[in-house]
Amino acid sequence: MTNIAIEFPGVKALSGVDFEVETGTIQALVGANGAGKSTLMKILAGAYDHYTGEILIDDQTTSIRTPRAAKLLGIEIVYQEVDTALVAYLSVAENIMLDVMVNRMGSRQFVNWNEIHKSAHKVLERMGVKIDTHKLVQDLSLAQKQMVLIARALAEDARFLVLDEPTAPLSTSETRELFRLMKDLAYNHNVGVVFISHRLPEIFEICEQVTILRDGKVVTHQTVADVKTLQVIEWMLGHKFDETYPKTKTVIGEKLFEITDLSAFDAAVNNVSMYVRAGEVVGVAGLVGAGKTELCKTIFGAIKRKSGEMHLKGKKITVNSPYQAVKNRMAFVPEERRKEGVLVEEPVFINISAASLGSLTAIFGFLRQSAEHALAQRIITDLGIKTPSDNQKVAYLSGGNQQKVAVGKWLVTDADVYIFDEPTKGVDVGAKHEIFELIGRLVLAGKAVIYASCELAEIIGITDRTYVMYDHSIAKELVTANTTEAEILFYSTGGK
Repeated sequence: MTNIAIEFPGVKALSGVDFEVETGTIQALVGANGAGKSTLMKILAGAYDHYTGEILIDDQTTSIRTPRAAKLLGIEIVYQEVDTALVAYLSVAENIMLDVMVNRMGSRQFVNWNEIHKSAHKVLERMGVKIDTHKLVQDLSLAQKQMVLIARALAEDARFLVLDEPTAPLSTSETRELFRLMKDLAYNHNVGVVFISHRLPEIFEICEQVTILRDGKVVTHQTVADVKTLQVIEWMLGHKFDETYPKTKTVIGEKLFEITDLSAFDAAVNNVSMYVRAGEVVGVAGLVGAGKTELCKTIFGAIKRKSGEMHLKGKKITVNSPYQAVKNRMAFVPEERRKEGVLVEEPVFINISAASLGSLTAIFGFLRQSAEHALAQRIITDLGIKTPSDNQKVAYLSGGNQQKVAVGKWLVTDADVYIFDEPTKGVDVGAKHEIFELIGRLVLAGKAVIYASCELAEIIGITDRTYVMYDHSIAKELVTANTTEAEILFYSTGGK
C-alpha cells in the first residue's frame, strides 16, 4: 500500500501511509486508538472506496473498492467488533460459509445444506475448535463468535489474513490455539498475516515485523527482535510513558453496596455474595466464561435474577431491569460497547445525554438541546474524547474514544455504584491510563466501583480487594495487596 490517504467528515484519518506485508510472515500493525490501524486495513479489505493512493499485489497495481474485489484477491479480514460482522439469527455453519455461498454459487439454485455443515465443520476442526455448526450465532459466547469469524475467513483460500484485535475476547488457552493457527497459516500455507493488537507482549511473542502508526501516519517500521516494549509504547504515544498503574489512594469508608446469595436463571450466576465499600475498587477476576459478565449484568438487571438480595447504603433495593438499576443510582459500562454500550449511529451528544435525559428536560418534557450540547462539551473536554464535534457519529470514532463515550454518559448521572466490565478491551495504553485515572476520581468522590476483567495485571494494579470467579460462582476473596497474579490464576482455574 503506497501513499494511502482517506478523509471522513471533519477528520483526516490517514495521510501518506506506506504499508507492506509478505506472504509467509506474521506482521504487527500497532498504534494508539485513532491512529488509523483499522481504517488502513478496511481500505485493504475493500470496506472504504474513497481513498487515494495505490495498492499493489505481486508488484501489480490493483483496484480494491469493494469487499468482493478484496476477497477475489485472497484478502480476508476479521473485524474487532464481531457482532457487526456476524448474522445473529443464522447458524454457525451459515455464518462460516456465508462468503462461499454468496460468491461461489454461480448459476446453482439450491443449497446443499449437508455440504455446508460438513465444510464448516472441517474448517472448525482444522482450527481445533469445537462448536456445533447447527447452533445459532446469537447463542454463542463472545469468544466463540470470534472463532466463527476467523473460520469464515479461512473457509476461502486466503493469501492475506488481517486479524483486528482477535485475542481481546479470548482466554489464555484460546489465545494459544489462535497463535498456533496463525503460525500454521503463515509458515505451512504461505499466508501473510497482519496482526493488530494492543496487547504488546503478544506482538513480541508471535510477530516478526511491526509497523507503528500515530495520527494517521507511519512513525516507524521495525524488526520486532530489535525493539523493546517501552520503545514501541513511546512511538505509539509520541512521548515518554510511565509504566506503573495510576492507583489512587483513598480513605475507604463504610459498606456501600452488598449482594447476598445472588443467582440468575439458566445458572448464569450461582449464589454470589460480595460487597463494596465507599471509595473502594473491587475486582471481579476470572477467565473467559467464568461468569464475570453475567454477574455484572445480573446486578444491573439485564439478566433476570432468580434469587438473592441487594442492599445499597443499608437499604434493600429491587433491581429487575436496567431502568430500576439507574433509578437506584447504579451505572454499568458493558464489555461489548458497540452492541450494548453506545448508540453507534447516533452523534456523540445524544450518547452522552442518554442516561440523564430527565435532568435535561423542560416543562411538558421538552428536551433542552442547548443544555444537552453543553453537557456533551463538558464530558468531551473532561475525558479528552477525540472528536471533531459533538455532532460526530460515534461509529466514526476510534475504539478508545467510543469507550470514553460509553463511560462519559454515566458520569453525569452521579451514580453511587459503577460497574465496569472489561473496560480496557481494545483500547491503547494511553486510553487505559485515562480510564484508570477516571476510576481514581470516582473513588475519591466516595463511589463504589466493581471492576471485572480477565487482565490480571490490571486487577493487581488498581483494585483493593478481588473476588475470583470460577464456573459462575465466587471461588475466593482476596486482599489485592497481599496476592499475586499466580494466586488469582490458581483460583480462576478451579484450584482449592
